[in-house]
Amino acid sequence: MVDTKPDAGAAGRFTFPGTSISVNRMGYGAMQLAGPHVFGEPKNPEEARAVLREALELGIDHIDTSDFYGPYVTNRLIRETLHPYSPALTIVTKVGAWRDEKGGWILERNADFLRKSVEDNLEHLGLEQVAIVNLRMAGPADDLATPMKAMRQMQDEGLIAHIGLSTVDANQIKIARDIAPVVCVQNHYNLVQRVDDALIDELAADGIAYVPYFPLGGFTPLQVEDLNRVAAELDETPHAVALAWLLQRSPNVLLIPGTSSRAHLRDNISAASLKLDEATMRDLNALANAG
Repeated sequence: MVDTKPDAGAAGRFTFPGTSISVNRMGYGAMQLAGPHVFGEPKNPEEARAVLREALELGIDHIDTSDFYGPYVTNRLIRETLHPYSPALTIVTKVGAWRDEKGGWILERNADFLRKSVEDNLEHLGLEQVAIVNLRMAGPADDLATPMKAMRQMQDEGLIAHIGLSTVDANQIKIARDIAPVVCVQNHYNLVQRVDDALIDELAADGIAYVPYFPLGGFTPLQVEDLNRVAAELDETPHAVALAWLLQRSPNVLLIPGTSSRAHLRDNISAASLKLDEATMRDLNALANAG
């Protein structure tokens, strides 16, 4: 492991289709800035703000967030720490859920709720327009057309510049694209959770970004013996190797790993500079569904 300052730009850039928005492929997810289980205030607010500042110093120009993280906690921290925003910074949020008083995740996607969610995100982030808003679904059985039409209406009004989708399958993406352009898809995917392999390639052919959430396993972190072995051979951390694999998986993959620690942030960003050879990629590809 080389002890150098990590550079989020080392993995190259991506331009969202039909937009002028270009970002480094290594981004940052703000979810973990909230308290335990993404609920309430952070244990260390000053460290949370320091993470945001250092993320930008290390080249992060794509932050993923939502009002339902906290709720409202991550957006407030982002605004308090980074506003007025650099013109180079792209903030992406998502709508389609809220938190109850016990921290439960409640999905809701009627038109009035989606509009209030977008307006709340604008207020809490201090923005007049959100660059990209992801519509959060629950799975392939969900009706996507109705909420997508509400999103298109808000896009036409200028509240949303561009629309993304989260937790969807190929058929839902097709339905959505018949209503409005889709610039990114955010689904559960990582080294061992590989259901979306074919979907990633389909989206890449159309130039649409694929943004894996839980790239390191999420609430059940990756614990794969062979990953640890490969990382040890490379003198890298397992986290960095798993993220580097994602970046080499396809050029349309954008990463938004989250953390509330500056040390972990630097470890994540170091993956942007890590190049895996063909033999290592084959070893890692063999871990599909091993977790």
